[in-house]
Amino acid sequence: MRVKDLMATSVTCVRPETSIEQVAKQMKQENIGSIPVCNDRGEALGIITDRDIVIRSVSNENGPKTVKEIMTKTLISAEPNMDTHQAALLMAKYQVRRLPVLENNQIVGMLAMADIARKPIYVDEAGDALSAISKQSTLS
Repeated sequence: MRVKDLMATSVTCVRPETSIEQVAKQMKQENIGSIPVCNDRGEALGIITDRDIVIRSVSNENGPKTVKEIMTKTLISAEPNMDTHQAALLMAKYQVRRLPVLENNQIVGMLAMADIARKPIYVDEAGDALSAISKQSTLS
């Protein structure tokens, strides 16, 4: 199965100058844990997660105020025609639960671990990837 068969296609982006407060409200409203960060041309620049907000902003007094200051700039992504197994391996390797799906550096979808786990044939694979993701990270 391909990533394009499982990914969510209604994906919103935020701009780097978006306030952290606004992005948190958007996450709450849309019931999501991450939002890609894009420039005016819709090109992916990074991603901001609920964890970024808590660890890099809320926990710091007088901390950062905009997405640009706390977003993850190294974007781990999938391609629409990538095999779902490859995407799960990427999630496990980089300890992420969500992958932006890019085509020509444009966001065309998001693939979450939950999307993979919903398919009965991928339940074990999702569990293995989630186990790897949940290990303590050595990244800061």
